[in-house]
Amino acid sequence: MATEIQFYKYQGAGNDFILIDNRNLSFDPNNHELIKKLCDRRFGIGGDGLMLLQHINNFDFQMLYFNADGKEGTMCGNGGRCLVAFARDLGIIDGETVFLAVDGQHDAAIEGNTVNLGMIEVKEFHRDGEAYVLNTGSPHYVAFAENLQDKDVYKEGYAIRNNSTYGEKGINVNFIQPEGDGYFVRTFERGVEDETYACGTGAVASAMTVALASGKDGDFTIPIRVVGGQLHITFHKNGNHFSKVYLSGPAEQVFVGKTVISQ
Repeated sequence: MATEIQFYKYQGAGNDFILIDNRNLSFDPNNHELIKKLCDRRFGIGGDGLMLLQHINNFDFQMLYFNADGKEGTMCGNGGRCLVAFARDLGIIDGETVFLAVDGQHDAAIEGNTVNLGMIEVKEFHRDGEAYVLNTGSPHYVAFAENLQDKDVYKEGYAIRNNSTYGEKGINVNFIQPEGDGYFVRTFERGVEDETYACGTGAVASAMTVALASGKDGDFTIPIRVVGGQLHITFHKNGNHFSKVYLSGPAEQVFVGKTVISQ
């Protein structure tokens, strides 16, 4: 049976996503092959992932996120910011929202095309050699690097993501370098299996790594430049406990279209 589906493309600092208003449940979230095809940049619409906005009681909406490989993913920070902008553009919310994602409740505020998204608290991390490993809604490996602009992020990220430690479940791999009053970050994302222009949970993990390496506690505001733009991360650090975590940056609609699919 052929069905016409309206889709929207949004991007947040270069992270691009296919968004579908699925409050009428017309799109089957279990059709992973279709999701993979739609995310394909040669044979589909193209995107780092696909998100469904769905109705759920006691929240403004529910976020279902799928990686470009078609599989349901863990939390996507830039995706969450894009979905907040989408909900505003649909008239579901105004300036503030509380929604449900795979890792729990999130609050957010939007003004213009800037979305400030509340992220989960983080209470632990561990070291892998010189790198830091922590979960900010998705698992991340963060290592400081030199000459990051010229680093082969695909080759090095692929090797770490698929090594004997992380290969079974995969991990997102971030490289970070000081830059001016902030930091430059490049990320290899599992599920996309390539470097992306931005990774929201990776930017948060990288900012937390900076704070951990400093050995200081208190309130932090850390600018993170990614390949696709500028993000800002704020949080309160007390030892290994990060609270009041927010990811802020741009999110905007880039186009609207329709596709006919068979389900």
